[in-house]
Amino acid sequence: MKEYTAEAIRNIALIGHGGSGKTTISEVLLFTSGEINRIGKIEEGNTTSDFNANEIERKISIATSPLHLEWNGTKINILDTPGFPDFIGQVISSLHVTDVAISVVKSAEGIEVGTEQTWEYVRQNKLPGAVIINKCDNEHSKFFETLQLVKNRLSSDAIAVSFPVKDGLNFNSVVDLVKMKMISYGEAGSKKVTEADIPGDLKAQADKLHEELVEKVAESSEELMNKFFEEGSLSDDELQKGLKIAINKGGLVPVFAFSAAKGVGMNTVLDFTSKYFPAPNEREPIDATMKEGGAKVKVACDVKGEASLLIFKSLSEQHVGELSIFKVYSGSLAPGLDMQNTHRDKIERLGQLFVLNGHNRKEIAKLNAGDIGAVVKLKDSHTGDTLCSKNFTILLPEIKYPEPVIRFAVKPKAKGDEDKISAALHTAHEEEPTLRTRFDPEISQTIVSGQGELQLNLAVKLLKDRYNVEVDLVEPRIPYRETIRGKCEDSEYKHKKQSGGRGQYGHVHLKLAPLPRGTGYEFEDAIVGGVVPGRFIPAVEKGLKEIMSKGVLTGSKVVDVKVTLFDGTYHAVDSDEVSFKIAGSQAFKKGFLEAKPIILEPIYDISVKIPEEFMGDVMGDISSRRGKIQGMDSESPFQIIKAKVPLAELHKYSTQLRSLTSGRGMFSMNFSHYEEVPKEVEGKIIEEYQKHKEEEAE
Repeated sequence: MKEYTAEAIRNIALIGHGGSGKTTISEVLLFTSGEINRIGKIEEGNTTSDFNANEIERKISIATSPLHLEWNGTKINILDTPGFPDFIGQVISSLHVTDVAISVVKSAEGIEVGTEQTWEYVRQNKLPGAVIINKCDNEHSKFFETLQLVKNRLSSDAIAVSFPVKDGLNFNSVVDLVKMKMISYGEAGSKKVTEADIPGDLKAQADKLHEELVEKVAESSEELMNKFFEEGSLSDDELQKGLKIAINKGGLVPVFAFSAAKGVGMNTVLDFTSKYFPAPNEREPIDATMKEGGAKVKVACDVKGEASLLIFKSLSEQHVGELSIFKVYSGSLAPGLDMQNTHRDKIERLGQLFVLNGHNRKEIAKLNAGDIGAVVKLKDSHTGDTLCSKNFTILLPEIKYPEPVIRFAVKPKAKGDEDKISAALHTAHEEEPTLRTRFDPEISQTIVSGQGELQLNLAVKLLKDRYNVEVDLVEPRIPYRETIRGKCEDSEYKHKKQSGGRGQYGHVHLKLAPLPRGTGYEFEDAIVGGVVPGRFIPAVEKGLKEIMSKGVLTGSKVVDVKVTLFDGTYHAVDSDEVSFKIAGSQAFKKGFLEAKPIILEPIYDISVKIPEEFMGDVMGDISSRRGKIQGMDSESPFQIIKAKVPLAELHKYSTQLRSLTSGRGMFSMNFSHYEEVPKEVEGKIIEEYQKHKEEEAE
């Protein structure tokens, strides 16, 4: 495999709404460049990108596929990302390492929710962007209307660089507004491309759009702007030079007319990518942090620099093991090179290096700064880790994933599978970092959380297919808290047991009082005159802590209570630590029930982003979940509703929101505080807890 330097590399990520045609575009580009010899079809399950069994079965992309091809002596790395919102983490990690994001938009449907969601990350990353308006062969195609939507909703800097000669079923040619030629394509798969003059009836329109393009390019530099004002135009050389500058600065978002099904427009995209998209070494150096001391340092994409890479994706393959997919940020890599993992303070020796096209691997002897590749069997390195030269120990910027929006508890179908489940879920997290798993000791459940039900269901399927472990996903218990509103001035309990030989004796009097919310727990020893000997007082407190961790009403942790031990008696022979521990816990239980006990529930802040037409339905749904609307913001064309909602009412909310908004709503959630449960809800919680206890006892 040929070796490429940074100036001959282009890194692009295909992003956008599910079903917009990203995978088919990838397939057509690979075929056009000669990287593959036939165009696979999603319906037939034989595309290069969607190669795992779940993708083939569901006919959607689930993971990013790293691909590559050569065009005009340039290596183009393509990251084909999923469009389904459950897998947004794959898009985020791809945008973290790419140099240009290409959003794929359907010509008939226009801007969809996935288009806007993924473009938001392009903005956040300050990435150069481009747009492919795909499916221009659709009978309802409306290229120019969709172009206007792109300008209105994605970027005012969007500008056509090609447009259809005929929109709709007869789409087979585009007008290239840089070359100012008509490019016609033969039948799909024929690779037949012809260049001709622009037809007379389109000349005026082409001239107008070309002028808009020239004007946009002129805005990218003062020198070009002055030239444009003086002469009213730019030379071909100036236009081409200016295009590259404008795209790299983010001041111009090129828009292409395309049909992946017919293969129309692909040469225009490939020519443009190789000629005008920025090479990795033309992008600004990356801000990294020195491992020792934390000083900031710039990392330039330079083959002569010290080696550094970031693992942005992991794949587990049978018979191969784990494959770490990375971008080289500086220096060059070769098998056998020792590198330091600065996240884990481990030394890793690089094994064989590969470049990928889906699951097809080509071994490569060397990878240079700016390139994307893969390595097998790293011992201690994971997604998000930086590996670097021992002379240049840096931490590259970390990938920031969104917080989970859905959570379930994992219930094994067979006892004793817990360790297997934990290992399998760890692997699933490696491949899909937005999938998180943890054991919550407060509710004694393993919680798996992520971006949507499909993502979690696929994790369960992975457990079964790869590890032969079967689990159910059940609604998690809620980490309620218990506390008191009133006081108990004297709660007495005497623990007395006599059964031949030495007995047990412990006797205490406790006072219970509420503390301000968030204070926790306070214990006061107010014993006078040694009525309870000092050696037994820690045992009393141990009993209190034990019952407070288990709770009285619902098995939930007790908080914000002050307990005072003020009286008691003991027996010179029969008293011991165990007796006083039991007496302390039972006296607390009795006093707690007398002191107006209440249940507290976790309340979450939610931020819901929806198109305006769904406001009424969504606000009504939030109210039905005992939610309190806190305010609203406008972010054209969306409305953002902010509310506080009990966690108990948010189970599967992401699924319901998608259903209410035709898939166009998004939300995020963060813990806010604990609040008293309404009386009518409290009764149900206690009843459910008792029922659960009885079931477990059977």
